[in-house]
Amino acid sequence: MKDKLKDFFALQFEEELIDEIVEVGEVKFYREGELLLNVGDKVNFFPFLLRGVFKILSEDKHGNEVVMYFLERGDTCACVFINSLNAEKSCIRAVAETDSEVILINVKQFDDWLVKYKTFRNYVLESYNLRLKEMIEAIDTLAFKKMDQRLLKYLHDKVQVLRVTTLNTTHQEIAYDLNTSRVVVSRLLKQLENEGKIKLRRNKIDILNL
Repeated sequence: MKDKLKDFFALQFEEELIDEIVEVGEVKFYREGELLLNVGDKVNFFPFLLRGVFKILSEDKHGNEVVMYFLERGDTCACVFINSLNAEKSCIRAVAETDSEVILINVKQFDDWLVKYKTFRNYVLESYNLRLKEMIEAIDTLAFKKMDQRLLKYLHDKVQVLRVTTLNTTHQEIAYDLNTSRVVVSRLLKQLENEGKIKLRRNKIDILNL
């Protein structure tokens, strides 16, 4: 675990903090589609993502959900910080987009590390700042952009975070993530294909020019 932490966090965290993470952290593996956290769960940990990608979804009172942002290697989730510190139940759902490896830290360490390590404070503040920007962008997209623009942003973000040029997904899965119908997604994807931006295959989308 220490080698994996140093591989990514050596320039962010001092060795003493990395040693503490190794000492108290619990390594967990999640297969694609598995939940790290569900809406309504009690939050008593915060994660460091060592490998893989998670998508973070928000759910309304009617059970409709939409993707807010993605977490990738080196990230943590500011929403988890907020919920755990306020002793609130989770307001988000975190689903493994790929096979992933995570270090879970008990929230009791949070206050201690904030005081003890300036690098950890900077990491937390940077995470808050990044997630806030992504939340604002997601709200702006939902409120003001048409579905074709939302679909383009979704494909662009997913390709970027997964670092691939082919997405293994179905039209229905995209429809769930965007809280729309499969028919609408299929029509817009066909339009993008006709424009030469993507190539549609069975359960795959080749990204040509977004």
